[in-house]
Amino acid sequence: MAIHKDMAAGRWYEMTICEQMGNIGSEVGRAINWEKKGNEVQKNNALERALDLFDLTLDDARWRGPRLKEIAMARGETADSFYGKNEFNTDKQSLEKYFYHFAVAARN
Repeated sequence: MAIHKDMAAGRWYEMTICEQMGNIGSEVGRAINWEKKGNEVQKNNALERALDLFDLTLDDARWRGPRLKEIAMARGETADSFYGKNEFNTDKQSLEKYFYHFAVAARN
């Protein structure tokens, strides 16, 4: 079930890739902050929102092709770093840095 119902209704698909990834990054950043504070419930809520936004982005027809692969890889690494065995050896600081660049680009 989509957490971001208003986004799924069309607003999300009007955003640029940088805006979409920047918004995902905000949720990932929230999850990291909640994890540092030891609040599992809030961490998981933020991660669910991030994964929901990833799914909306993957469904966006504009990103078919090479971009789709990068989005899918970013989703997989994010999920694996929190819920999996961290097979990609992705540290949380690297995730924040990755998404930060999208947020900066979206503002310009």
